[in-house]
Amino acid sequence: MDSNAQRPTLGYGRVAAMTVMILAIAGTGFLLVSMMRLVLLVFAATVIAVLFSAAANRIHRWTKLPRGLALGLSVVLLLGIVIGIFFGFGAQLVDQFDTIRDQIPPALQAIQRQLDSWGIGEPARDLLSQGGSDLTTIMSRAGTYVLSIGSGLSDAVLVLVGAIFLAADPELYRRGLVMLAPRSAEPVARQAVDDAAGGLRGWMKGEAVAIVVVALLTGTGLWMLGVPAAIGLGLIAGLLDIVPFVGPIIAGVPAVMLAFTQSPSTALWTIVLFLVVQQIQGNILQPIVQKHAVDVPPAVLLFSVIGMGLMFGFIGVLLAAPLTIVMFVLVQRIYVQHLLGRDITVATDEADQE
Repeated sequence: MDSNAQRPTLGYGRVAAMTVMILAIAGTGFLLVSMMRLVLLVFAATVIAVLFSAAANRIHRWTKLPRGLALGLSVVLLLGIVIGIFFGFGAQLVDQFDTIRDQIPPALQAIQRQLDSWGIGEPARDLLSQGGSDLTTIMSRAGTYVLSIGSGLSDAVLVLVGAIFLAADPELYRRGLVMLAPRSAEPVARQAVDDAAGGLRGWMKGEAVAIVVVALLTGTGLWMLGVPAAIGLGLIAGLLDIVPFVGPIIAGVPAVMLAFTQSPSTALWTIVLFLVVQQIQGNILQPIVQKHAVDVPPAVLLFSVIGMGLMFGFIGVLLAAPLTIVMFVLVQRIYVQHLLGRDITVATDEADQE
């Protein structure tokens, strides 16, 4: 008997169905990659919506106002704080950033003179010259970057409006996400969504405190050391603290350069200042963030920031930490606990869930 007759054969219908399935999977993957910028904007709107919703819930508990009115007050309050800071300190910050831009070339010259006195050699000077050229180019193109930000205002408006809609009825979208899961998995999906939202709320609380403390400590320390544009440099350090590991290094480079315009010892004390502030951030502030949010392993955060930056640029770097927190919570709740049956501990912000 022919052995080939024993082998099962695939009918044309099954082959066609498998082909369509493979093409559908590939097409879905390609569509997601192509629309990844939109996906990130939706996630950014979700993060802001969680902030608006948390503020609205707190106002509702304190004032007993209807939630719709409480949400409106939370949006006006948060946007008012941002706009007030911009208009109240905008002119001073512009002067500070102009000072940073104007002082970078003299700072580079001071560093090169110091390298000559130390006899480090030409290679170090060439490397410093190249880095300084790149930094000067970046600062000279600040206007171009401002125009780019201006062209992205439509994205910002889209994110803001989307966040308001999401925060207006979060249960509607939560229920929609849960309905995507099989009926038997709905309780797990519901818990995972709640955990992710709680993790985001805790992360935003902790980061808000960290940004203010880092900005104040850095700005005050630089002012006491006599470094030019101390306020602007402190603000940069505070804002870049939202980017794990990489942000403090980026913030420290211009501060050390400007410190060299005063003296090498000032530059050395500036390095010490940044190390001390980062120790405070890592040993005091970061545990506060992790207590309310999620204790994500540092290596995971680091590679997440690098990977998101390489793939999606600035918006990827900005959203790397909250996106990593959400993915970490989902993996813990759905895979580790539900599928593997292991015990986990997921920090949630219970106060805002009431």
